[in-house]
Amino acid sequence: MALVDVVNMQGEKVSEIDLADHIFGIAAKPEVLHEVVTMQLANRRAGTSCVKNRSDVKASGKKMYRQKGTGRARRGERSSPVMHGGGSVFGPHPKSWAYKVPKKVRRKALCMALSSKMADKSIKVLDKLEFAAPKTKDFVTVLRALGTENVLIVVCGMEGNVELSSRNVPGIKVLPSGGLNVYDILKYQDLILVEPAVREIEGRLSA
Repeated sequence: MALVDVVNMQGEKVSEIDLADHIFGIAAKPEVLHEVVTMQLANRRAGTSCVKNRSDVKASGKKMYRQKGTGRARRGERSSPVMHGGGSVFGPHPKSWAYKVPKKVRRKALCMALSSKMADKSIKVLDKLEFAAPKTKDFVTVLRALGTENVLIVVCGMEGNVELSSRNVPGIKVLPSGGLNVYDILKYQDLILVEPAVREIEGRLSA
């Protein structure tokens, strides 16, 4: 079990907490992390690019001019792909890029991401994160006390005041423990876990 200090919102040590070795103390495999991050980014792709085919272009179906005797090339309807403003050929259409990797691989990758932060000593455990009212200034004061600027904060349950206080601060993201994922863990330099969220994470990954 890894022993980590628990600090308050002023950055002062108030207690200690044991973190499970099978979640925060395993060796990270880059190929597993890469596989899961690639999956997450693929699943986020909108896939909404779309062109108009010949049948989608609003144009008259009448033949533009007679077939013979004009000296020009034969032309059909105005929506032909070779005409200016005509339909596109083989263009993109809405599609889903989503795919899945096995659940066990996703779970193992999440443990590896947490372990990598633990190995880098980039994890801090906070006893609580509460604000009487939404105020960005108070949130920034807490970050300065904890000595971090680029951080992912994982809370037990998303509170309105915490969310409102943090949304205008660049380089910061607040997530509920249920939304914890590999990409966000690796994206941010530091990871702050609110103490109740630690038990939720351990319960989720130990099941």
